[in-house]
Amino acid sequence: MIQGLRTVIYPVTDLAQATAWYSKVLETAPYFNEPFYVGYAVGGFELGLVPDGTPGASGAIAYWGTPDAAGELARLTELGAVPDTPLSDVGGGIQVATVRDPDGNVFGIIENPHFDLAKLA
Repeated sequence: MIQGLRTVIYPVTDLAQATAWYSKVLETAPYFNEPFYVGYAVGGFELGLVPDGTPGASGAIAYWGTPDAAGELARLTELGAVPDTPLSDVGGGIQVATVRDPDGNVFGIIENPHFDLAKLA
């Protein structure tokens, strides 16, 4: 079950520098700050920074929230999506994967136990 747009992740070359910059831009500290991922709560959505990407090469990926990433990945595949990146735990119990839709667009899914929908209501 897709719950709504949740997260956009930007790949960065220097996580500490990017964290400092985005903290100033967003005027808030990250709610999740680990060497593998930095997450900001921004107006009911999440901006994520990951240190293992090439900025600008593939662009940002929007991730749609789900309470069951494995189940949702299977459902999307059954509906004709083509697996792009496998389901993986990126740390802190956060599960992500991407598929390609029938037109080749990247569609990300994320199961993030740290993201609290109740706080948005």
